[in-house]
Amino acid sequence: MAQSRILTEHLGDPSFATLDGYRAKGGYRALEKALGMGRDAIVEEVKKSNLRGLGGAGFPCGVKWGFMPRQSERPSCLVVNADEGEPATFKDKYLLLGAPHRLIEGALIACRAMDAHRFYVYVRGEYVLPRRALERAIAEARGAGILGASVLGSGFACDGSVHPGAGAYICGEETALIESLEGKKGLPRVKPPFPAGFGAFGWHTTVNNVETLSCVPLILERGGAWWASLGVERNGGTRIFGVSGHVERPGIYEFPMGTPFRTILEEAGGVRGGRALKAFLPGGSSAPVLTAAEIDVPLDFDSLGRAKSMAGSGGIVVLDETTCMVKALHVLTRFYHHESCGQCSPCREGTGWAARIVARILRGDGQPSDIETLKSIADNWALRTICAFGAGAAGPVVSFVTRFRDEFEYHARHGRCDLEPAAAEQPAAAAGGAP
Repeated sequence: MAQSRILTEHLGDPSFATLDGYRAKGGYRALEKALGMGRDAIVEEVKKSNLRGLGGAGFPCGVKWGFMPRQSERPSCLVVNADEGEPATFKDKYLLLGAPHRLIEGALIACRAMDAHRFYVYVRGEYVLPRRALERAIAEARGAGILGASVLGSGFACDGSVHPGAGAYICGEETALIESLEGKKGLPRVKPPFPAGFGAFGWHTTVNNVETLSCVPLILERGGAWWASLGVERNGGTRIFGVSGHVERPGIYEFPMGTPFRTILEEAGGVRGGRALKAFLPGGSSAPVLTAAEIDVPLDFDSLGRAKSMAGSGGIVVLDETTCMVKALHVLTRFYHHESCGQCSPCREGTGWAARIVARILRGDGQPSDIETLKSIADNWALRTICAFGAGAAGPVVSFVTRFRDEFEYHARHGRCDLEPAAAEQPAAAAGGAP
């Protein structure tokens, strides 16, 4: 199966990042169409498309827009999540760099659908060049009357601005992002109220991901039914997958939702060096790991849910046969312990315990009971936190020790990885020189 280059079609053309280049390829025609439609008509078209939230949650986009109130004394706004802090995820970076006007157009259509007159793009702090590209595009759009007091002369007022983050993973969670946007410490809020009821600055707020909003102009231009037909049931359209790890050609690849992992791996050149596949993370570091036997799993939200993993952010990490799964989990548990905001004690303490236990197993001081202890700790913090960080941090722990239990037990019993030869089997030079 060949790639479906729809969102990524023009990313190799530098002119597409400019207003003139974008308009030359049909840019802002969908916005013109949306300005002549009613709010409900736009929302219904997006619902027909089966567009899901592509930042990780996979919630139906049109349904989310429908949560915004029809009438209220308080204003409404859109917040664009461009934080992209999930390890192994880098597709939004390329959309910001290569297609910033498509994001602006999608944001304006979303604002029109929700009667919002302001949008904020919260960009990952490390994304300096993508942020500058977006700021240039916003300035171009404002200068051309696409943003401002009367969008394209329609009388609909809407403007947007960019807010850089400061490198905190937790600010990818929508309410922590809102807190940071307001100038406060990025801590997740207790819900309810949900952002649609009380969001940024007390306004009614919807938070959407960069890739999600970038799909919207295409949906409005060609129709929701067309977008739905590209994917599978309840998962419409295409998706950009960021492929990294042990592959010959890491990078971004666009395929219809529901494409098997095997197809994407083949397009990326297969496992590096001709080695065998051992495992893969299908949706970023928080997605539960899958084994080589599951290579044909379709990469859509529902199929991966049935496989006891998740589509997440679309960041695929490929691990070959030389990978020590204990070492891999050690990297992940250290990350989640470091990035826990500390607000909820089950997550704050549990991620630390997990990181220390895995480190103990890795250095050779583990014991067989550690495997059950790890599962118990993760199960107990997963659903006892304010936000989904706890569940995301628990996913790798539970899945690694469940799917690769033999490897963890071997490490705990023998104090080393089963991929390493025993000291008695090593050459004399490696053991300390010839006798």
